[in-house]
Amino acid sequence: MKNHKSYVSVIITTKQEEENIANCLRSVKNQTYPQENIEIIVVDNDSTDRTKDIACQYTDKVYNYGPERSAQRNFGARKANGKYILYLDADMILSKNVINECVEKCEEEGYIALYIPEKILGKGLWAKIREFERGFYNATYIDSVRFVRRDKFFEVKGFDENLTACEDWDFDRRINKIGKISIIKSPLYHNEGKITLRKYLQKKTYYTTAFAKYIQKWDRKDPIVKKQFGLYYRYWGVFIENGKWKRLLRHPFLFFLVFLVRILVGVVFTVSKLRKI
Repeated sequence: MKNHKSYVSVIITTKQEEENIANCLRSVKNQTYPQENIEIIVVDNDSTDRTKDIACQYTDKVYNYGPERSAQRNFGARKANGKYILYLDADMILSKNVINECVEKCEEEGYIALYIPEKILGKGLWAKIREFERGFYNATYIDSVRFVRRDKFFEVKGFDENLTACEDWDFDRRINKIGKISIIKSPLYHNEGKITLRKYLQKKTYYTTAFAKYIQKWDRKDPIVKKQFGLYYRYWGVFIENGKWKRLLRHPFLFFLVFLVRILVGVVFTVSKLRKI
């Protein structure tokens, strides 16, 4: 019997990811969706470890391209043959029904792109804090779609390669303007490993230096930019909207720690801006 399922291209961007890439690729191979309707495209950025060697064990579509994720994702999309694109980072692991649910939701309900709920994997207290925090962001202005119709991806011209931070928010905003967007129930798991406060703040420091380009593109007075970077929404609004405040009441100590981390991130952002003056 002929398989009439739509073809899906999974694009995974990598750089020095030998510790994570196998778990990511195995999760794609373990999908309930027919494997003959999935292609895996790995776009590596000059890794010097075993990332590409490991990837080649799972797919023959392994490429080298850079310099950042936006360019890698756009390159992968140009190589893709699928009706749909699912883009992932190498440290992400799909639950088994993600692709099947995404395709069904798009084809039965007319959505052009979908959010995928994200859960944080890691060790230590800070991983627990990150998991609690990330649960409030799904399908909000702090989130971005990961599954998208390929024709719509190109309609909005993919990712802005001038952005090295917030490129996913930028793409999400443009895709939201041209069609219906929703969220599925099946999660993906983001393996952040051993999370420490120093490591987390160092990561934020790296990205805060590139926020200005995104803010300049959309204007500081833009209402969505205000929510993404403003004090009220990032420190309070996103945690209480749509009944999410009930979760805060169940875990007040975790929320206190999340709030503390957000203050520290704000300090890092402020200091990084002052250093440029």
